[in-house]
Amino acid sequence: MNVLRAAFAIALKDLRVERRNREVINAAFSFALVVLLLFSFTFDPSGEETREMSGGLLWLVFSFAGVLVLNRSFARETSNDCLDALVAAPVPGAAIFLGKALANALLLLVLELACLPVFGIFYNVRWQVNFGWLLVVFVLGTWGFTVIGTVFSALTVNVRLRELMLPLLVFPVTVPALMASVQLTTALFSGQPIAPELLWLRLLVGFDLIFTLLGVALVETLLVG
Repeated sequence: MNVLRAAFAIALKDLRVERRNREVINAAFSFALVVLLLFSFTFDPSGEETREMSGGLLWLVFSFAGVLVLNRSFARETSNDCLDALVAAPVPGAAIFLGKALANALLLLVLELACLPVFGIFYNVRWQVNFGWLLVVFVLGTWGFTVIGTVFSALTVNVRLRELMLPLLVFPVTVPALMASVQLTTALFSGQPIAPELLWLRLLVGFDLIFTLLGVALVETLLVG
């Protein structure tokens, strides 16, 4: 219980910092809009091929914009030795990891929900049809992506080329979660029921559980070691 309370406190602290300066969410949202606009000129919005790859296009935008959010997760703590103070605080490393991951996931979800109507307009996609299941997929896919990203953000926080290293480390590991999210999102955009895609949904849930537990177990070594 103390771990969860500390995790919520750390997540709230990060969200308050972002609400004050908005440096991450503004940059990520602007980047996502530009990429969506460029893709809309590349693909025919009314074409059948575009609808078949709609989930892939959307998660491609989410993943690249998400790296901008994840890159600042621990980097903002490096000034004035804030990271050392956070590690030295009387809270377990699991709370730091879960708090950072929760803040990152919430920021990414806000970004995704803001981009979704724009995506629907640009690509003529009826995202409202299965919005409930779509929100479930967004939450599960975003959590899997942010869990991996938070781990590697802690690992690369003191690396000089962390902006380059983070995506190189994150994308290969998150391939299963991204594949499942793409398949489920594409099916929901086309109006199909979720039942035929339950295998991908189970894969996404299993991925989230496994890597959340791994992150909780390894964060002490990453931060202190």
